[in-house]
Amino acid sequence: MLAAWRLSQRAVTFIPRVRSQTLNPLPMAAAASPKRLRVYSSVSGDGGSANGAGGGKRVGTHNGSFHCDEALGCYLIRLTSQFAGADVVRTRDPQILDTLDAVLDVGGVYDPSRHRYDHHQKGFNEVFGHGFNTKLSSAGLVYKHFGKEIIAKELEVSEEHEDVHRLYLAIYKSFVEALDAVDNGINQYDTDQPPKYVNNTHLSSRVGRLNPDWTDPDQSPEKENAAFQQAMMLAGSEFMESVRFHVKSWLPARSIVLECLLSRGKVDPSEEIMVLDRFCPWKLHLFELEEELKIDPLTKYVLYQDERSKSWRVQAVGVAPDRFESRKPLPEKWRGLRDDELSNDIGIPGCVFVHMSGFIGGNKTYEGALEMARAAIKC
Repeated sequence: MLAAWRLSQRAVTFIPRVRSQTLNPLPMAAAASPKRLRVYSSVSGDGGSANGAGGGKRVGTHNGSFHCDEALGCYLIRLTSQFAGADVVRTRDPQILDTLDAVLDVGGVYDPSRHRYDHHQKGFNEVFGHGFNTKLSSAGLVYKHFGKEIIAKELEVSEEHEDVHRLYLAIYKSFVEALDAVDNGINQYDTDQPPKYVNNTHLSSRVGRLNPDWTDPDQSPEKENAAFQQAMMLAGSEFMESVRFHVKSWLPARSIVLECLLSRGKVDPSEEIMVLDRFCPWKLHLFELEEELKIDPLTKYVLYQDERSKSWRVQAVGVAPDRFESRKPLPEKWRGLRDDELSNDIGIPGCVFVHMSGFIGGNKTYEGALEMARAAIKC
């Protein structure tokens, strides 16, 4: 018979504040409101009820020191229709865990059919797929199985909508994968050299610092649960900010870059010059779309208007999104020259400057910028 157990004397109850900001003209979707949060600790005992005080669904994770992955995992699973507003039970007692509706980061079982999402057991090698090979944490497991539902709710579209799939992959790449890697002890770079500096400002570190300090005389389960509750809200709020950024900024920018990339042939026969008809963050999108669409030849220069000066920029595309080196920098003989000296030297009126590194230049008009890019292609 199941051993009797009881909840801690005082459950921590939290009702999150719903922000008035919306991510689009539509009303705030249900995913942004995880409802009441009740966090309990449970221990084996001689009496008590096996039912949470909320009387509804119960999601379990381990007690003791917590990490970012189970904090985010608990937040995410409560955004789903099946586990909306579920109580969170923190325990390592296997008999208690067996009674819960979902279990994260504890129990030694990965079985989505029973909503068991642990990643610590021997032989676990689950990855997100879609080209990603980082071993998943409990956050990654929950996101893998429920991420599309959460995103679809935020967009207020069906899970089959093409934008849901795009955002599902983009948010894993930009947000969730790093948490999986940190929790599983995967280095960001393949090197034996020590890092040149310490970075304790990332989300996993900030969540870790919410654990009760060892010098605090109050080491009670109630104090720990309140801290875990804070960790859930911190990790969850940053996840939702990432979703909103991708909906409001990333997705529209991708559409603009795609349209402009496919129009390169109308700009110049070389198809190596792209013009942004509306400025937006373009670098990462350009690299991803070129790879996705198997673009050949690759884009060498991007033209866009500077909103402040109304002049035009000619920017050389880098060899990678995070590298300073350019695929084809502007000609060396142009670099460091300005205004009339530059215009006279290259025979194109309206020139403003070319940077000393050759990664960017400027012209007063679109026509002048385009002529600079065309001349640079031939050099």
